[in-house]
Amino acid sequence: MRYQKPSTTIQEQIAIMRNRGLIVSDEGYANQYLEFIGYFRLAGYALPFQLNYNADGTHEFLPNTRFEDVVDLYVFDRKLRLLVIDALERIEVAVRATISRLMSERLGAHWYLNGTPFFATFDFEDFLDRLKKDIGHDRSRKAVRQIFIQHYYDKYTDPAFPPSWMVFEVLSLGTVSKIFKNLAREFQKPIAKEYELDVSIFASWLHALSYLRNLAAHHQRLWNRRYTIRPAVARKVANELSQQDRFYAQAVMIQVLLKKISPSTVWGTHLLDLFNEYPSIEIKRMGFPENWNSRDIWQ
Repeated sequence: MRYQKPSTTIQEQIAIMRNRGLIVSDEGYANQYLEFIGYFRLAGYALPFQLNYNADGTHEFLPNTRFEDVVDLYVFDRKLRLLVIDALERIEVAVRATISRLMSERLGAHWYLNGTPFFATFDFEDFLDRLKKDIGHDRSRKAVRQIFIQHYYDKYTDPAFPPSWMVFEVLSLGTVSKIFKNLAREFQKPIAKEYELDVSIFASWLHALSYLRNLAAHHQRLWNRRYTIRPAVARKVANELSQQDRFYAQAVMIQVLLKKISPSTVWGTHLLDLFNEYPSIEIKRMGFPENWNSRDIWQ
């Protein structure tokens, strides 16, 4: 089937929404959002306000739905992403530091250059190739080097790579997650123990959170999403992870890890503040139970 839908102007987009029953009382306001966010992006946030989620193809809006209602949901989701990114930054930095420190203490500053700590099934050569790109090892990628990486190459020639604590400063959470997953179990155990989690749980959570980070970093919707990478259920929070594919499970992982990293964390309070700021948004669509903030994990 050939795609033949024509491009539409902002005025035509407003007319389309009005024909579908959306109340657009301030065209200037609507024009501003449509111009700098885009009709297609906002349309994804309009679905919950449409009859049968447009199952019949009419996209008809529920009675009394306003353009501002759609914008509020969009802005809520943007603020939720910012809150998530803030938390994941702290988790990412902490996990980098933990792995680098414990492995360096046991095997030396350049432990990652030796395939010995990893499972035999780990593609070590591919890992080194990706790591070279990340740190800008080859001269052709010199422009991507961080200042401290460049300083190492300017001053030292042996070993050919910087020490672990420098390298880990530039690795993504996804790469760090893969490193942990492929370390031999004798090295995994003390790392996971730092976070009071079993090895399999910690590996699963790092994988799930790296996926969440990618979604947030690329401005994808977090509200009402079904998460395809689901966290394994840790025994101590099993009651909180009954719906592993909803955002509440993501929030639980973040809360557990933050409370270990920073016992005085107020991330959960900020999450509650955001929900209170937008009381019309149904957080049960994200898997939040009734009175979620009164549960022990959030205290």
